[in-house]
Amino acid sequence: MAELNRERLIKAPPTVRIIHSGLACNIEEERYSERVYTIREGETLELTCLVTGHPRPQIRWTKTAGSASDRFQDSSVFNETLRITNIQRHQGGRYYCKAENGLGSPAIKSIRVDVYYLDDPIVTVHQSIGEAKEQFYYERTVFLRCIANSNPPVRYSWKRGEEILLQGSDKGVEIYEPFFTQGETKILKLKNLRPQDYANYSCIASVRNVCNIPDKMVSFKLSNRTASPSIKLLVDDPIVVNPGETITLVCVTTGGEPIPTLTWVRSVANLPEKAVLNSGTLTIPSISSEDAGTYSCVANNNVGNPAKKSTSIIVRALKKGRYWITPDPYHKDDNIQIGREVKISCQVEAVPSEELTFSWFKNGRPLRSSERMVITQTDPDVSPGTTNLDIIDLKFTDFGTYTCVASLKGGGVPDISNDVNISSSTVPPNLTVPKGKSPMVAREGDTIELQCQVSGKPKPIIMWSRADKEVPMPDGSMQMESYDGILRIVNVSREMTGTYRCQTSQYNGFNVKPREALVQLIVQYPPAVEPTFQEIRQGLGTSVTMNCRVLRAYPTRVLMYEWRLGSKLLEKGQFDSQDYTELTVNIHARENYGTYNCSIINEAGSGRCSFLVTGKAYPPEFYYDTYNPLWQSKASVYSYSLQWTQMNPDAVDRILAYRLGLKQAGQQRWWETEISVDGPIKKGELITNNLTKLVKPEPYEIRLTPINRFGEGDSAIRIIKYSAPINPHLREFHCGFEDGNICLFTQDDLDIFDWTKQSASTRDTRYTPNTGPTTDAGGSKQGFYMYIETSRPRLDGEKARLLSPVFNIAQKNPYGSSNTAYCFSFFYHMYGRHIGSLNIFLRLKGQTSTEIQIWSATGNKGEQWHQARINIHPTASFQIIFEGVRGPGIEGDIAIDDVSIVEGECTRVDQPVTSPPSGVKVSGTILHIWLYPVFLFLSFLSHQR
Repeated sequence: MAELNRERLIKAPPTVRIIHSGLACNIEEERYSERVYTIREGETLELTCLVTGHPRPQIRWTKTAGSASDRFQDSSVFNETLRITNIQRHQGGRYYCKAENGLGSPAIKSIRVDVYYLDDPIVTVHQSIGEAKEQFYYERTVFLRCIANSNPPVRYSWKRGEEILLQGSDKGVEIYEPFFTQGETKILKLKNLRPQDYANYSCIASVRNVCNIPDKMVSFKLSNRTASPSIKLLVDDPIVVNPGETITLVCVTTGGEPIPTLTWVRSVANLPEKAVLNSGTLTIPSISSEDAGTYSCVANNNVGNPAKKSTSIIVRALKKGRYWITPDPYHKDDNIQIGREVKISCQVEAVPSEELTFSWFKNGRPLRSSERMVITQTDPDVSPGTTNLDIIDLKFTDFGTYTCVASLKGGGVPDISNDVNISSSTVPPNLTVPKGKSPMVAREGDTIELQCQVSGKPKPIIMWSRADKEVPMPDGSMQMESYDGILRIVNVSREMTGTYRCQTSQYNGFNVKPREALVQLIVQYPPAVEPTFQEIRQGLGTSVTMNCRVLRAYPTRVLMYEWRLGSKLLEKGQFDSQDYTELTVNIHARENYGTYNCSIINEAGSGRCSFLVTGKAYPPEFYYDTYNPLWQSKASVYSYSLQWTQMNPDAVDRILAYRLGLKQAGQQRWWETEISVDGPIKKGELITNNLTKLVKPEPYEIRLTPINRFGEGDSAIRIIKYSAPINPHLREFHCGFEDGNICLFTQDDLDIFDWTKQSASTRDTRYTPNTGPTTDAGGSKQGFYMYIETSRPRLDGEKARLLSPVFNIAQKNPYGSSNTAYCFSFFYHMYGRHIGSLNIFLRLKGQTSTEIQIWSATGNKGEQWHQARINIHPTASFQIIFEGVRGPGIEGDIAIDDVSIVEGECTRVDQPVTSPPSGVKVSGTILHIWLYPVFLFLSFLSHQR
């Protein structure tokens, strides 16, 4: 049996910090208080969100846009590490990590990601000719425009042959940036073109090698033959074809130097997928109506404007043949009567409309226009593709079948014909709802048919729509057509309940006032209840009350309810006025545990509430904020302090033990042991178990399961990983801030502004020349150091704090402490008439952290580096904090470099520049700072249960 250490723990709200790995560029990373991560396009972005808090906070990554508003396409990432491979420019922007665990406000940190890139530059050539009023001479001016998309902004340079062109180096050359392009374009102007201006020109685009992005160059040869493109189409305009044919569009160049490139584009869409493009030739096989449209040939050689010529492709088509009968408009009667006028109209959709022709037949014989049989074409602007046959003074001999045939002059498309019968039986329509067909009652999920009976001859098309509200029909449209008057709805749902309108249309029937009728649909559905499922955890000897409530049902009259445990009927009854039913159960034995089902029933079916009553213990919650949970006992193994709290320990019978499972990640076999628990566990109580003899550097999967009288409860699983400390037993640490991660120093999230990594070779001294170092501490202009920038918007008294990594001191055993001495030294530079203060603090780590000031300096110390050496005696793991305080003006930059911590006392120690804080003893020429902890380490052997 393993043993536990237990102590009281107060839950902690979340904190969050963002760190990055992956392929960041080594450029300025901190801009005042804004965190900026720069990366080259195509590399891998990797951001990790480090959180603390108990219970373990839930992490969520979100994004707001920089150059693009994609917002993760409104999605989020719920992993600690956000990884984007092959990052693209549109993925730049601000990324937020949000952590919340229900305590206090969520913790949110952000970092801005800049994606750097440089596209290939493009040179375009434009020319202008200006004439004098007397027209005695003219000048020819050529403009070479160079443009490249980039981030950061691109810088351009021009060469003529091997000669570098600069503004003012040649009177015939002018170089400028047009104000409206914001520096993204560079123009080379050749004024009054001269013979020497005919040459090879090169534009070099550069982003100054940031992110190791190389310069890119494009060349253009300017000659006296340089000209903009011109083209010719070897096709007709428009091109009218039959469906199924293959069409070829040919475009050729008629001028242009350099030789233009040719391509084809479509005006409103992409080229058809089946199209074959070969330079100036476009072939479209088996053409259809969807391929119709305007096609343009475009020629471009970057001289002047591209040349463009277009042609239209028209694909012949005939569709949607319809007819309608209009009785004598001068009489109110809708019927056809002898001696009155009747008009038959026929309509089709035709492409091209000018090729459309109509033919009329009576009983199969051609019909020509006459005084009583008048054939006309309707104005295309009023009703396109429509022909009319007016029968004046209808006679008995006019009865028969009239046929309207639509065709295209060019052929290739089948004709469309409509037959219309005119007789004594030709009568206008009437709509009725058959007896028993309204209201229609259906159950949710059924297939239902709504019916309107149409009489008359001919029978028109029936249009169905919703009559009670403006909502779409089941197929998504506002109206549905029916040729037999039946509307068939599959998988009917409760939202379809309502009134439906059937209405005659003029098509294939009489052009009279529409007839309509209404059909009511009632959709029944079983009761919707809550909760559909609920887990209730109770200990033996307690009681539990379960409540099942009706939310909605149709019919609303609920017939009965039933309570069951498994298949055993416990209680049944009928509802009166209430909308819920309750059941109380006393849990005297294990047999009272199980799944309780409450069924509430109406005519359409039943709804069910399920309650799982169990005595299982809730899962434990691992404590992730254990300070320094990992230590090394031997060279090949390590130990881990596993800590957790128990979720809702009082909800069920007390925890008797925990089953601890452990296995190496990736393996199948679990090693298990049981950990006994004496006495009840209190809410928030921190429980500790030390795992020993873990093999370096293997990660392990941990499974922890509580056990009580009921049996095993819910398990919790986590991964523990071995990660060697910065200095497992601190012997020696040196940092010159030369590497990309600045020796794992971090910015304090609670200060006002940040320290900045800098070198003398890249520092801009134009605005504050009388402050800050001119080299690093070693005398190199290329070396790096950390400094505080005190220019605007910084204010007097604002602080920037830089935190070292956590150093683990060499302990005598995993539970004890030591009083090892260390020599801490660093170089500092404080030059300028507005210098503030530099303060050094020692932070001891533990359940609470304590900071003690160990050194301080204030004011101007001259234009040179100074070294400070201090003896420290930490009694626990610790951090060094550099605090820079801004002085009264902008000439107050403070810098530090070459930080070192070495085991053993300093051979010589420098006095602090200002008096040490109270409580720190100065002895002779050596400053010894004996630090006593303000806390006691957790004793893993005490409070054993």
